[in-house]
Amino acid sequence: MAELLNIDGFWSYLYIVNNVLAVLIMVYVVLDNRNPIRTLAWIMVLLFIPFLGVLLYFFFGRDIKRKKYISRRSLSQIQQRSHLCYRSQNGVQPPATYSSLINYLENTASAYLMAGSDVRVLGSTGCFIEELLAAIAAAKEHIHLQFYIFENDETGTRVRDALIAKAREGVEVRVIYDSVGCWSVPRAFFEEIRFAGGQVEAFLKVRFPVLGNRVNYRNHRKVVVIDGCLGYIGGCNIADRYVKGTAQGGWRDTMLAIRGSAVYGLQTSFLVDWYFVNSSLVSGKRYFPLPEQKGGAMVQVAQSNPVGGNRVIMSAFLMLIASARNYLYMQTPYLALTDSMTMAMCNAALSGVDVRLMIPARSDNRISDYASYSYLGTLLEAGVKVLLYTDGMLHCKTIVCDDKVSSVGSTNLDFRSFYYNFEVNAFVYDDAVACSVKALFLADEKGCTQLTARSHAERSFGQRCLESAARLFSPVL
Repeated sequence: MAELLNIDGFWSYLYIVNNVLAVLIMVYVVLDNRNPIRTLAWIMVLLFIPFLGVLLYFFFGRDIKRKKYISRRSLSQIQQRSHLCYRSQNGVQPPATYSSLINYLENTASAYLMAGSDVRVLGSTGCFIEELLAAIAAAKEHIHLQFYIFENDETGTRVRDALIAKAREGVEVRVIYDSVGCWSVPRAFFEEIRFAGGQVEAFLKVRFPVLGNRVNYRNHRKVVVIDGCLGYIGGCNIADRYVKGTAQGGWRDTMLAIRGSAVYGLQTSFLVDWYFVNSSLVSGKRYFPLPEQKGGAMVQVAQSNPVGGNRVIMSAFLMLIASARNYLYMQTPYLALTDSMTMAMCNAALSGVDVRLMIPARSDNRISDYASYSYLGTLLEAGVKVLLYTDGMLHCKTIVCDDKVSSVGSTNLDFRSFYYNFEVNAFVYDDAVACSVKALFLADEKGCTQLTARSHAERSFGQRCLESAARLFSPVL
């Protein structure tokens, strides 16, 4: 009997502690003046999920916006080469239609507009991996490689072994992987690169008890730079499923291969993150060789991160949507739109722009699928054409507008990419590149079914409940 009383007393004490913590957290969240939707979402989590709600907030809810990411002095030194190259460009006439967007990215993210670049659109992940392996084999000076996921499988091993071979030749090899994205990868996998002379760093290592909210802020960027003259950016990670597909079918992703001055932007992006994870400042001339005139594309490489108040890439997307006059095609594997994004897309469609949104009919995350579908009703009512990709897993993160401008990178159209992740996108002002991205979209459209407002309205009550529940927590997932 005494044991039962002790147990009851323990749980009562624990319940009181939980309630006190929950109230204190709710007061803090309200006083922090966050986005009202996120604030209400956290309050509901804390109210309706006892104990677990407090833990979820501890790991996922705390904001790092006031924490120092990288000193201004170090950032200035890394960006200096890009700035000098930008200043040395003569006779470059930025497209007037997108002057506001160009100025915004330059002022908020130091994303300098680089002209004279060659940009190729790669629509096959398998081709990208083979091209990456060939580029690594041809490297002479350095290889900088950054991915959210770098799996210990056949594809990952091929890339790792190629890096090891170059490190043994004396080529500088630097690798950044995300600690959460590579959670299941054994330490020995990356140690082999280190043993060969390469350098490998995890972004925001997650180790209990200093786990804290690091698990919530992830580096989702995918960037490769070879010898400072060839770069890659897009949505692809290093894993078998990106090459061989899954049980659902093939895996569709889009990458950009870039030569010319725009590689400076990719190099800067990588080296900023390298300073953050390694505390070493790499900014010499040899990492920024004199760029050759390779093509006619103008490119801005823009980073966004959860530090500070600017949501750079989300805001850039809003400006791009508002600029559309004829058409706007968007692809994303995960959809959890802010009110501003929803309104912008609806306004564009209602003004006569051909707005098309492509998402997977079924992604690799069922909860995200339910949340995604909950946002579609408003878009459909406004005339947005919603396409469900049924030919496998759609993982592309692309936007193309009016045959003039396109954006390809790591950013999904969801809260996590906009508010929590470290992301990077290339904004390309070039007719040919825009038409290439558009052509891929139209080809993907053949593997889609179009969702109508009527069919969406006729979904079952149970489906709606699942969607609403998933949507409720989308701001904090």
